[in-house]
Amino acid sequence: MRIDKIIIPIAIQDKLASKHGIQIDEARQTLLNQPRIRFAEKGHTSGENVYAALGQTFSGRYLIVFYVYKPKVYTAIIISSRDMTKKEKRQYGRK
Repeated sequence: MRIDKIIIPIAIQDKLASKHGIQIDEARQTLLNQPRIRFAEKGHTSGENVYAALGQTFSGRYLIVFYVYKPKVYTAIIISSRDMTKKEKRQYGRK
């Protein structure tokens, strides 16, 4: 999946920091650091689905990032992110 642009809306930036303790750069790094991507759910707009990216930040933190992918402009709009569960870490390790 080609991603040329990553967008994080202001409201999501605030939620990531306050609720999940995740910095904006960490969410971006997870998408840029060869994540394991899986389909999460069908989007509201045709062709724009929600995906989950399991990966690591450059410092080694394991995160899962949920985003809407806009294939026509190769853009990922991050809608949430959190630390991986133990089960998700095992799945990621089998990459």
